[in-house]
Amino acid sequence: MKYLTGKLKDLGDGFTVRRILPNIETRAVGPFVFLDHMGPVSLKTGEELLVRSHPHIGLSTVTYLYDGVVLHKDTLGTRQIIRPYEVNWMTAGSGIAHSEHSQPDPEYQILEGIQTWAALPQEYEETPPEFFHYGRDEFPELSGGGWELRLIAGSFLGEVSPVKTYSPLFYADFEIEPGAEVELPVPSSQEAAVYVARGSLDAEGRIVGVGEMAVYPLGGSIKFRAETATRAILLGGEPLPERKHLWWNFVSSSLDRIERAKKEWKEDRFGTVPGETDRIPLPEI
Repeated sequence: MKYLTGKLKDLGDGFTVRRILPNIETRAVGPFVFLDHMGPVSLKTGEELLVRSHPHIGLSTVTYLYDGVVLHKDTLGTRQIIRPYEVNWMTAGSGIAHSEHSQPDPEYQILEGIQTWAALPQEYEETPPEFFHYGRDEFPELSGGGWELRLIAGSFLGEVSPVKTYSPLFYADFEIEPGAEVELPVPSSQEAAVYVARGSLDAEGRIVGVGEMAVYPLGGSIKFRAETATRAILLGGEPLPERKHLWWNFVSSSLDRIERAKKEWKEDRFGTVPGETDRIPLPEI
């Protein structure tokens, strides 16, 4: 059993996220190699999140909001608004660039959500890029003693999400009532973790609060008791057999492929995000 604590990272313009994966203690949980908890941030102009055009390879990204509205645009020509309980799932594969901007909306006073990357298996790293949007009514919902779960991606407890994935995994939005005791089985070949976005849990004798993650051993049951009303992300799956390299927004089993992606972005060969005139430059380090 491992316990991880996220670190604050400024994405620019004063917008801060908690980054929990990758972590020095755990580089991945199943195929998931990255998790950011963005916000909560008060919305004054509605434009607090301004992520300029940037590239990805070798992964699928998922954006899931608790509050607020975000506009996604990418080099496939996609222009998609995402609201709470909906899912934007983008598979970068051989390469895609996109931007994300929060939007003013009278229904929301804050912006908060989770962004995660799932690395693609080696045989799918160069798959053509894709983007899919899913409405809140498309996901299976499960419930137990004092808890409700929305299965965003993969398969879990006999239910299957409609999201297209490339390896065995599960990713879910978890809401737990105070005092609820949870024990959920995990296939013996899969890892699992619970990230706490709101509230707190007692996971095997350790209190896990906001910005922290409990990582269970391979094939171990997910067990915890909710100390307070809690909102969490449940994720995991089969670890990928090959080692994955992460550099900036690039994920690959090949260091040479990452070097090629660096060159392609520097030479502006990822394509253009419609309506975007600015882009994030390749980091110097």
